[in-house]
Amino acid sequence: LNRQFLFQKQHVGKSKAKVAAESVLRFNPGAKIVAHHGNIMSTEFGPSFFEKFDLIMNALDNLAARKHVNRMCLAQGLPLLESGTAGYLGQVEVIKKGVTECFECQPKLPPKTFPVCTIRNTPSAMIHCVVWAKFLFGQIFGAADDENDVSPNTDDPEAEGAATAAEPVTEPAQQAPRKTTRQWVEENEYSPEKTFDKLFKQDVEVLLSMAKLWRERRAPEPLNLAALPADEPVAAAADTACQLEDQRMWSLQACADHFLSSFKALHSRLASQGDDAELSWDKDDSDAMDFVCACANLRARIFGIPLKSRFDIKCRQAGSQQPLVLSLSIVSALILTPPMPSHGRKHHSGDRNDQCHHLRSDGTGGVQGAPR
Repeated sequence: LNRQFLFQKQHVGKSKAKVAAESVLRFNPGAKIVAHHGNIMSTEFGPSFFEKFDLIMNALDNLAARKHVNRMCLAQGLPLLESGTAGYLGQVEVIKKGVTECFECQPKLPPKTFPVCTIRNTPSAMIHCVVWAKFLFGQIFGAADDENDVSPNTDDPEAEGAATAAEPVTEPAQQAPRKTTRQWVEENEYSPEKTFDKLFKQDVEVLLSMAKLWRERRAPEPLNLAALPADEPVAAAADTACQLEDQRMWSLQACADHFLSSFKALHSRLASQGDDAELSWDKDDSDAMDFVCACANLRARIFGIPLKSRFDIKCRQAGSQQPLVLSLSIVSALILTPPMPSHGRKHHSGDRNDQCHHLRSDGTGGVQGAPR
């Protein structure tokens, strides 16, 4: 929040769009602003919504949404002022059909930080599950860090109005964030079975009570330790024969077994170091890596995300991740940009832009990405 001048501490848990509109109107009461609370990728913000505007200005926090708006603007022939940040870096560019490159003409590096609500509530990729699992390791065995909580975020603005007091799980859901994961585990005497039930069943049921989150997403499926689905690794036996142990896919039962055994081993090490002890995350620590791999795969299974091998998670997913940070304000960059620019950072002939493979009409006004 120290880098945001539209939002303050009392706004946590509220709609960013609505709060931003209210904040701007306080110092510019004459402005005409209509705030929409929702997901820009939902069907309610389709081509008919975009065609109402003369200019689109982007300040989105994730790559998928930025690609979506890019394609919608290309389809409608609208100029797009695209802006974004990554760590301490920022960029502003103009995208205009027939004049400049589009947002996707140059490959984008995968993000190294992720929105908190994505990690805690709506993961859609294995990396989200791995980051969650590493945060979980710190919550249970490492230094206390309230900012990287792994419990369901019931203040998620996207789920605003989703649950009601009549639902039996709503009241516990509202109280859950007030108790840290570490406190819960200590109160339950570091029971691996109870912890499994909380993380992969009870917390998932809390997420399911936030029904609005799942209107256009696949709903998560809680796991019951006593009755796990009979999932088996995809790889054939002939393929696994020549693989290293770490390269072999774990079944769901194997993930549960590794969770229980690594949890016990890590707790034993923590207890042997006395009061106020802390364990540090190290991907070369076998127990720590087993714990993160098992947790990430169990969470991935819950959200319908393909599982990964221990080798893949260790080498490609579980490296050092920058801590989650709030987005930098882009307003200062926009001030330096002419309000209605006619040129972009790169110019190409109309022929090349017309052949942009990121735009393809489906004949109904929709926009699809052509296969690469």
